Amino acid sequence: MEHILDYPPVLTLPEVDSTNTYMAAHAGDFSHGDVVMTLNQTGGRGQRGNTWESAPGLNVTMSVMLRPEGLSARQQFAISEAVATAIADVTRSLVGPAAEVTVKWPNDIYAGDLKICGILIENVLCGSRIERSIAGIGLNVNQERFVSPAPNPVSVRMLTGMAHSVSETVERLRETVLDNMRLTKSDEGLAELHSRYMSMLWRRHGYHPYRDAATGISFMAAIESIDTMGFLTLALPDGTVRRYAFKEVAAVL
Repeated sequence: MEHILDYPPVLTLPEVDSTNTYMAAHAGDFSHGDVVMTLNQTGGRGQRGNTWESAPGLNVTMSVMLRPEGLSARQQFAISEAVATAIADVTRSLVGPAAEVTVKWPNDIYAGDLKICGILIENVLCGSRIERSIAGIGLNVNQERFVSPAPNPVSVRMLTGMAHSVSETVERLRETVLDNMRLTKSDEGLAELHSRYMSMLWRRHGYHPYRDAATGISFMAAIESIDTMGFLTLALPDGTVRRYAFKEVAAVL
């Protein structure tokens, strides 16, 4: 595919089905911190097998190659924390006081109770260590109308009334993600990342509705903790605690 802009570390494609898929297919060509972005993503993938809607040229649709040093397979949630908190910081700077920006477990970015960014992190393991991670980022920047059945999308422009440069936002996201990834190189940095992630959580306080994926039963619970492997522990009003992996429980809007 012919690209219209190619300067390290950002490769911009006019159109591609998925930046994550493209980067994975050409993984050997990309170093740590390299980015693939596209003006039109025709088959964007989200968590839980969902698709990601993005009008051509209006939003950030990008993937960044991450090649962590010294992280074991058991520590892969630290990558999610590094990426999510970085994006939340950049989004907060764009949105300003228009809405509270938080991280919805495990790594969606919310503005108030509306989803402004989706993240898809795909890890490749080599034995007990992480060989590489591709972090796909779909940040709604300038789109003002959404037609997919997604229940709660919002964009920076919808919140602020102002348009923003997509290319400048991509560069800010890349730089902030890489800054956070430096924290994964030490135990102190990992602890700082986890603390920052916990402080940014959506619905961090109080009881809120959840639905158990296996039973379909809804219940009220409060976030008690999220461990360093990404498991969520919820506390019910009667004192019962339940521990969930990703996809085993969903927050009810």
